[in-house]
Amino acid sequence: MTEKHILQWTDYLVIAIMLCISIGIGIYYRFSGGRQKTMEEYFVASRSMGIITVAIALTVSFMSAVTLLGVSAENYTYGTQFVAINVSYLIGTPIVCYGFLPVFFKLQATSTYEYLEKRFGVRTRTMASFIYWIQLLLYSGVVLYAPSLALEATTGISKTASIIIIGLVCSLYSSIGGIKAVLITDVFQAVLMFAAVFVVIAIAAHDTGGLGQIWEIANQGQRIEFDSISIDPTVRHTWWSLIFGGLCTFLSLYGVNQVQVQRSLTVKNIQAAQKSMWLSWPILTVLSITTCFSGLAIYSKYHRCDPYLQKRITSPDMLMPLYVMDTMSSMPGLPGLFIAGVFSAGLSTISAALNSLAAVTLEDYLKPLYRKYTKREFSPKKSTSIAKMISFLFGLLSILLAFLAQLLGGVLQTSLTIFGVVGGPILGVFTLGMGTESATEGGTIIGCLTSLAFLFWIAFGQPRPRPPVLPTTIEGCDVNNIIANETISILQTVTNFPKSTGDSSYFYLYRISYMWYSPLGFLMTFVLGLLVSNFFRLFAKDQAELDSNLFFPVIARRIRHRRRQVEPNDNAERKYSFTNVICDEDRVDKLDTKL
Repeated sequence: MTEKHILQWTDYLVIAIMLCISIGIGIYYRFSGGRQKTMEEYFVASRSMGIITVAIALTVSFMSAVTLLGVSAENYTYGTQFVAINVSYLIGTPIVCYGFLPVFFKLQATSTYEYLEKRFGVRTRTMASFIYWIQLLLYSGVVLYAPSLALEATTGISKTASIIIIGLVCSLYSSIGGIKAVLITDVFQAVLMFAAVFVVIAIAAHDTGGLGQIWEIANQGQRIEFDSISIDPTVRHTWWSLIFGGLCTFLSLYGVNQVQVQRSLTVKNIQAAQKSMWLSWPILTVLSITTCFSGLAIYSKYHRCDPYLQKRITSPDMLMPLYVMDTMSSMPGLPGLFIAGVFSAGLSTISAALNSLAAVTLEDYLKPLYRKYTKREFSPKKSTSIAKMISFLFGLLSILLAFLAQLLGGVLQTSLTIFGVVGGPILGVFTLGMGTESATEGGTIIGCLTSLAFLFWIAFGQPRPRPPVLPTTIEGCDVNNIIANETISILQTVTNFPKSTGDSSYFYLYRISYMWYSPLGFLMTFVLGLLVSNFFRLFAKDQAELDSNLFFPVIARRIRHRRRQVEPNDNAERKYSFTNVICDEDRVDKLDTKL
């Protein structure tokens, strides 16, 4: 049996220092500046944050431990085609900067979903915020559970301890320090995330003889793949699914998601927000590509002795921490630095979720209910106190949900499935509001709920085929043990998987790639919402004119131009009518004189 490495006291010291720094940042912002006493400071940092800080925070908010563990495992197991998703980030960035952000900046609301009430009505706002609420709680559970499972299996750190520690630390510093503490810790944690990835690549390059050798080994193992251009939606990853699916996912996260919009609103004006967004794109791309390459770095060590076939691990998501322990255990503190990076990735995402969930819960539920039944408003001090309490309670809830996340599959596909199923329809709702004048509340709600039901059916319906994986082997392992003999039949099964999930024995919709869920949800919501809205308008009375600031800037300019053209004509008609009346009165006067 292969020796199992464990963390040393120096590693635990590094991890403890990281956690203490994160908590210390929260305490500092609790007792400095405005001391988080106002909603403005607690949720949007009094719009005083710097461009670089916000850019980094935008990057790491959703690039969590799921990214570090899941993306590296993706490239190890399925190849490099996933790298193509970075093209969608470039396409999506200007759409967010010049489409969605200007609308939210003009609104200046704490909750993103306040827009939907102004555009459609309170029912649409409640529906969308509740869907978001469920989505982010589920994702928080995955983000907490995934790294804890991987670390328990490979380093000896208790899964329960990992979940509780990360959850409590997040709850503490995000609830007492507000958005300022969350953003500053994001910067600190981003440094650790990059360090963790670069350490893995550097060790692999040293052991194999350079980055070129890592690439060559991956190429020989059929891991290098950039030519998947099939239009078949059942193929797991193609250029089309990654660009269109990645674009819809990116827009749903960076364009209309409460977490990212709230971060963008912490700078002083729209120009600063756009600069932050543009700056976040190269940071996001570098982190994504290096994490993908880290999967090839790990493959360079295990290409002749796969630890999954060898039964050293039970999931590909455990590959990176296993690699760290196998290669760095003799270097005191280095495994601890990696674990700190994984913990940091989880902390940055959970803290972002807790602050945003508190904002949505307070603004979309508690304040309206309090106003309805008491005819009064919360005082600023009371609002901030309630927000802190809600943030901490959501932290405890995410800990509970983390223990339920073990029912889900691979972390990367699971997280993108959650974002696709929920994010696509929500993106459709906001696009209907900002991009069309004819969309109505009834049509939008019907379109959203219908697409949600459809996506939940095809995403979680059973039975569904197993995704095809690339060949692995145990030829280079020490086969003088029982484990190796037991895995020969498994090896044959794995290496004979087809390249596509197009097995006709499964229901077709269950075979569709998870990357198509978000585009499907967006299109269904948009098209069905528009059709139903136009049908309703046939029987509706004249609609009141909407504020042009509620639309994409290009649409808003067209609306204002049309209204300017109509208004002079109306004035001319009124002037013409008034002149006619005067003429008629003159004629009557002349007639009276003659008589």
